Amino acid sequence: MSRNVQKNLVIIDDDRLFCDSVRAFFADIDLEVFQAHSIGEGQRLCNEKKVDVVLLDQKLPDGLGVELCGPILAANDQTKIIFITAYPTFDNAVKAVRTGAYDYLAKPVDAEELRLTVTQAFRTLELERVEQIHAYTSRKDNAETVLIGADGGLREVHRLIGLSAASDVPALITGETGTGKNVVAKSIHYLQAEKGSFIGINCAALPENLIEAELFGYEKGAFTGAVAGRKGIFEMAEGGTLFLDEIGDLPLHLQSKLLGVLDDKMLKRLGGQSLRKVDVRIIAATNINLEEAIRDKRFREDLYYRLSVLRIHVPPLRRRKSDIAALCRHFLQKIARHPALELPEAEIRQMEEYHWPGNVRELKNIIERSVILQIDGMIHPSELLENSFPTVPDLVASRPKGAATLAEMERRHIRMVLLQMDNNHTRAAEALGISRSTLIRKLKDYRILPGEAEHYTDLK
Repeated sequence: MSRNVQKNLVIIDDDRLFCDSVRAFFADIDLEVFQAHSIGEGQRLCNEKKVDVVLLDQKLPDGLGVELCGPILAANDQTKIIFITAYPTFDNAVKAVRTGAYDYLAKPVDAEELRLTVTQAFRTLELERVEQIHAYTSRKDNAETVLIGADGGLREVHRLIGLSAASDVPALITGETGTGKNVVAKSIHYLQAEKGSFIGINCAALPENLIEAELFGYEKGAFTGAVAGRKGIFEMAEGGTLFLDEIGDLPLHLQSKLLGVLDDKMLKRLGGQSLRKVDVRIIAATNINLEEAIRDKRFREDLYYRLSVLRIHVPPLRRRKSDIAALCRHFLQKIARHPALELPEAEIRQMEEYHWPGNVRELKNIIERSVILQIDGMIHPSELLENSFPTVPDLVASRPKGAATLAEMERRHIRMVLLQMDNNHTRAAEALGISRSTLIRKLKDYRILPGEAEHYTDLK
């Protein structure tokens, strides 16, 4: 694979013997070491690479090292700069720290002090990255990424997951809501030889005016309230996987910017002037028909082809009913606290006859509710299906005089769910398996007014 997550150290010093000595000193650490002997060489090196730690000499042939601190941090504000100079003064130390230096050492440098300072710099960098991605990371136990089922259409999915994990190209996962597209994305990530971090973001869950800042980051003063610069999730996912869920809901103007990042591996923060190198594996997912969105001018055709180098379609649960028994046992094992809790075969047969409009997510919800309502160590999930939504064939059959369009069906279904949930948008969004912001957008698109709802009898 092309990505390399190995740590690196850059030495910028005109003393070549010192550079060679430092390189040899850190030979026992899994570390890439690069050398530059002037400000010009050092700046080019830091612009070309994602640099972790820099050992920077203060006195260089073409200027003072402190002048290089700003450009280095402009290229990557997480780089840890350690000044090393034969002319230590208090004023120089203060100036270095004010320009963003991590630490300041005097020559001749004690070997163990140098090792400790560099080691602490890498440790600080690691802790900062963990803290930054904490709100976005989707890393869980490998058990959470198990894709249950081998038949009913998943055999091809498993094959494509293996192919995707063996390469570094973008992948597009398609399928209905609730089929487990995020599980497929995590499966690809955890099968990769070089994993890095897995960060997922739902493009439909963020307000449109915040998506650009969340994806690409922003500089201080880029907008009201931006009191300090901040990394976007592209930079946070450096060396790992970025999962863009509901990519079909990404605004058009950001689709163009995303395409540029995919092509050039460079991004510009909101309000920023400099380009920053990023090395991230992209996996996208959508539950909408992107070909139709392209025809409607809602999705860029060039971005579609860039994302779908490898396309994986996850079939709905109604087309893989042979997997229902295995899925039920898997959810029971995860959810039930009582190991002896059983699911009778008769229950499984009834579950296999249901249409599952909410797919695997709905099945998990039914199992969870049946565990809560268990009686004497037995669960009866099929009894909860009576209160579930009518199946799609039932809806179609209820209109003998012509079929409704998908948009009409979706509009009426949303209104019916709103009625059942007493017009509570949060609960309705959960029942529909979409984010609240997506529901609000659909209410606007379908012009569904507050308090407006209808029963399924309207479909007859």
